[in-house]
Amino acid sequence: MTQPSLNRSQQAEASEDAGSNPSANPTLGAIVARRFDRREILRGGVTGGLAASLAVSAISATLAPRAVAAAASETFPFRELPAGADERHHVADGHDAEVLIRWGDPVLPGAPAFDPHRQSAAAQGMQFGYNNDFLGFFPLPGAGDPAGHGLLVVNHEYTNEELMFPGLGRQDGKAAFAGMNRDLVDIEMAAHGGSVIEVKREDGRWRVVPNSRYARRITAMTPMRLAGPAAGSARLRTGADPEGKTVLGMLNNCAGGVTPWGTWLTCEENINYYFQGRLPEGSAEAKIEARNHKRLGMPGNLYGWARFHDRFDLGKEPNEPNRFGWVVEIDPFDPTSVPVKRTAMGRFKHEGAAGALARDGRYVVFQGDDERFDYVYRFVTTDAVNTADKAANRDILDHGTLSVARFDADGRGTWLPIVFGEGPLTPENGFRDQADVLIETRRAADLLGATKMDRPEDVEANVKTGKVYVMLTNNTRRKADQVDAANPRPDNRFGHIVELSPAGGDFGAKDFAWEVLVRCGDPSVAAIGATFSSATTKDGWFGMPDNCAVDGEGRLWVATDGNSPSKTGRADGIWAMETDGARRGTAKHFFQVPLGAEMCGPYFAPDDTTFFVAVQHPGEADEEDPTAQPATFENPATRWPDFDPALPPRPAVVAITKRGGGRVGT
Repeated sequence: MTQPSLNRSQQAEASEDAGSNPSANPTLGAIVARRFDRREILRGGVTGGLAASLAVSAISATLAPRAVAAAASETFPFRELPAGADERHHVADGHDAEVLIRWGDPVLPGAPAFDPHRQSAAAQGMQFGYNNDFLGFFPLPGAGDPAGHGLLVVNHEYTNEELMFPGLGRQDGKAAFAGMNRDLVDIEMAAHGGSVIEVKREDGRWRVVPNSRYARRITAMTPMRLAGPAAGSARLRTGADPEGKTVLGMLNNCAGGVTPWGTWLTCEENINYYFQGRLPEGSAEAKIEARNHKRLGMPGNLYGWARFHDRFDLGKEPNEPNRFGWVVEIDPFDPTSVPVKRTAMGRFKHEGAAGALARDGRYVVFQGDDERFDYVYRFVTTDAVNTADKAANRDILDHGTLSVARFDADGRGTWLPIVFGEGPLTPENGFRDQADVLIETRRAADLLGATKMDRPEDVEANVKTGKVYVMLTNNTRRKADQVDAANPRPDNRFGHIVELSPAGGDFGAKDFAWEVLVRCGDPSVAAIGATFSSATTKDGWFGMPDNCAVDGEGRLWVATDGNSPSKTGRADGIWAMETDGARRGTAKHFFQVPLGAEMCGPYFAPDDTTFFVAVQHPGEADEEDPTAQPATFENPATRWPDFDPALPPRPAVVAITKRGGGRVGT
């Protein structure tokens, strides 16, 4: 069988190239250009071509690499890891990085040992799932060492069938799922979702506690409840659920968050990949859903599940996609609890849901919509968090205001409420109620005039400094005729990071100031236009910021997705990022993933002595290398982490500690 040359990640990337945002809302690049044109050019009264030339010069100077005095103190005093790429993982000197749990390892009591040649959905439903992404750590109540004994929650985003199953190879694209059968599809569905595992540090090393009463696997078949304004909407009703209030499973769970009341927020991202078929034609409802599905790139046709499960066939269940694309709240301490999809927080391709308390005690959740030219959102609860009674916050996420960011040309920004009946969100524009607004969050944001961004991924608040950091991974769709003074790179492959400063240091404030923290890429190549500080070494620069973490000291750590060994000479990994003082804009390489992998899920234990990270899809082929052979179960780019010729590469969670004890990164 001839296989397409693209792996799952490449096909997913290619499927988004066309984009799904038809609005005429300005991009952030255009806004930055206007901002500096206004400040630097109109002030001087110059016009025409000279103005344009000066605008470029002014912005280039403003965004040029920051010169750093040699004596400037470091926030990250560890010895930097040389950048590179090989079959293994690597961590900065003075640290240990040990595999904690891998795809197929037992989670539930009685789970069988992993055998890649004898897989089953029943076994996978008891074992650690595939492609671990977001990680969160919950100290166990009463634990003698709260930072050394707790629950680790893990998202399982998607599956790579060509690396999972012997003799199969690529199945999407030209293969048209020819080798897939019901058993393999059901294994894939069981490998999605999430895991809850109990972990403990003993004698300086972490281990999974076997047969834990907290252990749990959540899959694409786990019953869940829909809650909030969209629950019960006619647009969420299906043949299996005529009330529109229950749904089976969660899909493509990427990043997430941990709430102050002890729950796990896990986010559904690229839900379009799982659907096939054509909507019924003719009815008014069909036309509404056709518009809705198109805005989310539906159907994505990257999985063959519809051949065996009617709910993934748009022709048979046109409303099923509306039941995905939400933030899901899960209680990790109760394995019998029902996960809840919180519809008040909006429906789009959620990258994450990290939050912080507003000054008045309300909870503020920041969210990125991971697609080129889409938006940054936040959700603010109506009620303040009850810190004395965690149970009182059980449904706090069902009531609040979802907003989308507009970045203004003067360096200010504002959060635009997404509320039915306000502004253009009216019946005249096709919204009958708040449920419609939330189901079609992207279209609502289009109408409000939100600012188009370059693939917003993780968005994290820094409670130490009052800042918010937005990871913008890239925008390879930027054409030469779209280049402006603030975005001088057509085919922008390296992305950037934007820093928000909420008014008055209050995460709940409506307004904020913003600036670019760093433009990514190799600073030694002038044409790239990277703006790392002059203290950043040849190993310290990175591209494609994706996830991030802020540790207990307020230090920013960035995980990347898309660094290509054939193009950049480095694999993905973790970089420490200076955000304040004379060294602002300085990055330092800390951790490197094995060949073919993406870096995900960075999360610190409470005292910063352990840094948990997730290595996703190890063994894929280099997507930028046209000579690379397609990676398969039999021919992966690496067999990390086991390096056993009888075993495939296995996504895994890694626990990083400082040798001899102490805070990671010191």
